[in-house]
Amino acid sequence: MKNLLFCLLLLGSIQLHAQQGAEPHQAVYFEVGGTGLIYTFNYDFRFDKNRLDSWGMKVGAGGYWIQESGFFSLPLEVNRLFGNGPHYFEIGGGVTFMAFKSNYYVWNCDEFSCEGTYQRDRTEIVLPINGSPNAMGTLNFGYRRIPVGGGISWKVNLTPIYNQNGFWPLFAGAGIGYVF
Repeated sequence: MKNLLFCLLLLGSIQLHAQQGAEPHQAVYFEVGGTGLIYTFNYDFRFDKNRLDSWGMKVGAGGYWIQESGFFSLPLEVNRLFGNGPHYFEIGGGVTFMAFKSNYYVWNCDEFSCEGTYQRDRTEIVLPINGSPNAMGTLNFGYRRIPVGGGISWKVNLTPIYNQNGFWPLFAGAGIGYVF
């Protein structure tokens, strides 16, 4: 009887110890729009491994190549989560570095004729981007759902962007991934 009681206490303490371990504090996810501008694959982590509602950082990479034009983005962001599992409010700010190659015609038409001008080293993702490489500032306000204990996670964000050509407050993004 004493051995059975000892075994139950031992098993109970092991289970309690497992529950007190670090929360899942890393995530990998795919995002459309948002700080990567088009789409990115991202890695996000919390600086405090024991708390999800804390400061963290994300780094990502994404882009495309179609015929003779392409775009590459590298978003870096410091962010903070507020809330309790599984619901979190997210704020953040950062910079997205980008490089691109763009070849296209700009048509200037008047009432009598149209003239095409070949353009290079310029692209536009909501705001004009002059020259490559370049950078764009980003802000981040949104909702992130992180299941207690980790697993499939998703997020939606309002992501204002800005550069030397202006400010666009209504850019947005959405992502889905895995928290571990």
